[in-house]
Amino acid sequence: MSYLEHYGLDREPFSNAPDARFYFNSEQHSQALLRLMYAVDSNKGLAVLVGGVGTGKTTLARRMLDNLPEERYESSLLVMVHSGITPEWILTRIALQLGVVEPAGDRLKLLKQLYTRLLEIEDEGRRAVVLIDEAQMLQSRELMEEFRGLLNLEIPGKKLLNIVFFGLPELEDCLALDEPLAQRVAVKFHLKSMTEETAISYVKYRLQIAGAKQMLYNDDVIPLIHRYAGGVPRLINTISDNCLFEAYLCKMKYVDSRTAHRVAGDLSLLQKPISELPKDKANSELDEIENMLDRLEQKQ
Repeated sequence: MSYLEHYGLDREPFSNAPDARFYFNSEQHSQALLRLMYAVDSNKGLAVLVGGVGTGKTTLARRMLDNLPEERYESSLLVMVHSGITPEWILTRIALQLGVVEPAGDRLKLLKQLYTRLLEIEDEGRRAVVLIDEAQMLQSRELMEEFRGLLNLEIPGKKLLNIVFFGLPELEDCLALDEPLAQRVAVKFHLKSMTEETAISYVKYRLQIAGAKQMLYNDDVIPLIHRYAGGVPRLINTISDNCLFEAYLCKMKYVDSRTAHRVAGDLSLLQKPISELPKDKANSELDEIENMLDRLEQKQ
C-alpha cells in the first residue's frame, strides 16, 4: 500500500512544488494581493512585496499573474535566478515578454521598440505589467537605474508600465542603491509568518484539497509543527509531509506529537522552539524529548 492509499488521499498534500490548486488565501495574502492589484489598476508604477524565506512570495506572484486576464493586461513574470544579471538582459527580456518582435541589439533602438509596443498596449485599452520574482538578486545601481528608466516610459498623465517586485528583505537594500527609484515605490507590503490559528486552517485546507476525509493529525500536533516551523509555510509543508510519511512507515493512521518531535529532530529543528520557551519550561521539554528518543532507540 502506498503513502497516498494509506491515508486515502488523491495527491500529496504538502508538496512545495507550485500548484494553484493548493493556494491558501490567508488574510495577509488576500490583503497583499488586494494592494498589489490596486497598484496595477491605478497605474501606480512600482509596487513591492517583501517577505522572508518560504513565506509565499512566489506563490503570491503566480497567483497575481493568474489574476491578470489577457483581455485587460499584457503581463509577464520574470524570475531572477542569479545576481549576475545585466541591464541589457533585463531590458531585452522585458521587451520580449511584452511582445516586442526581434528586439534590437542597440539600447536606444530597443527602448524605442518597447515604447512603441507600450503605446500599442495602451491603445488596446490594456495595461502592461511586469512581475519580478526574487528581486533581491538585482544587486547593482545600474539595474535599479534601468528600472527607473522603464518607469519613465509614459504619456501625459499616465504611466505605460507597471512593475511589481517580489523579494526577500534584502530587496530594501537594492532599492536603496537608487534613491529616486526607492521614492517611487507607491505600494509596499510585508509578508509575515503564519499565526498558529492560520497554520491550523492552512494544514486542514491542504488536506481537504488532497482528498482527506478526516484530520490526519492529533489536536496537539499542528501547534507543534507551527512552532518548529516558525510559522513559515514552506517549513510547515516540509514538517507536515515528513510527519505523514513517518506515521505511514509505522502503520499509524494519525500523526501524534511523538512523531512530530522526532521529525523535528531529524530536520535539526528541535532547538528552535525550545530556545523560545521560558528557561524552566524549555529544560523540562528538552528532558521530555530526550527521554522519549532514548526510549524509542531502546525499542529499536
